[in-house]
Amino acid sequence: MSTVPSLAVRLGSLELPYPTLMGSGCYGTGEEFAPLADLTRIGAIVLKSVTRLPRLGNPMPRIVHTPAGMLNAIGLQNPGIDWYLERELHKYAERPCKLIGSVAGFSVDDYARVCERLAARAEIAAVELNVSCPNVASEGETFGCDPGLTAEVVRAARSTTDKTLIVKLSPNVTDIAAVARAAEAAGADALAVINTVRGMAIDVDAWRPRLGNVAGGLSGPAIRPIAVLAVYEAAQAVRIPIVGQGGIETLTDALEFFLAGASAISIGTANFTDPRVPGRIVTELQAYLARRGLADLGALVGKANQGFTTPHQYEGDEG
Repeated sequence: MSTVPSLAVRLGSLELPYPTLMGSGCYGTGEEFAPLADLTRIGAIVLKSVTRLPRLGNPMPRIVHTPAGMLNAIGLQNPGIDWYLERELHKYAERPCKLIGSVAGFSVDDYARVCERLAARAEIAAVELNVSCPNVASEGETFGCDPGLTAEVVRAARSTTDKTLIVKLSPNVTDIAAVARAAEAAGADALAVINTVRGMAIDVDAWRPRLGNVAGGLSGPAIRPIAVLAVYEAAQAVRIPIVGQGGIETLTDALEFFLAGASAISIGTANFTDPRVPGRIVTELQAYLARRGLADLGALVGKANQGFTTPHQYEGDEG
């Protein structure tokens, strides 16, 4: 009798039955999707990022559809960690899958304080650090765009908890491998690669930006090739697991990330159009491994990243 291939994955001390994470801000708390999808068939839900103080977010409009993607500029709207812990988090205790908290901040101390309080809660299995936020002490420079600043945030958060720390890296950098190495050296247990890509859209009738914040983060299939390359490069730079994310909608999309070096994947924008995507990918992935006689997901991870070197930065450019 044939054995069903295992899809289990380990991120630091966090063990998941499936390699599918639901992207922060893209799956709510799971309650909204429960009538439509089987929450026992996903790995974990990454909750919406929370900050030290409440935030109203950016001015409207905040979401714009683009070809093969979506621009968003929500602005980290959330009630702040005090309200979140007192009024919200206990409601999520009965979810049939793991919950990963997400922390954002505007100073190193913000990350440390929020991470400590969030990770202390039993409902939270791991913490994601959203380092794509401006450092107010450094003229607004984004933490995740500087290896040194990224390391400071990770070290500060690491000192507050033993739970798994997943650092979500920004693609808006010159060398993502350098940031990945800095995060690993500072104590990250895993990396999420990548966050959204900066972009904008303009209303050609009104002659003005279509987002109230002017610029936003591009997600969806449009950024998938960027994300796959980022995973490929990060996987060559670090030994810790990588969660690949960026435009995953199908089994083929997911396989690209695994073969590039990701141990798990995160699904975001696709959930807005079809909440069955995560479950379908899990079912099809298991069947794919069985057809190829592979015992587990590890047999795929990084197989397209062996014996190759990172391509030259400008290879393929014309002109």
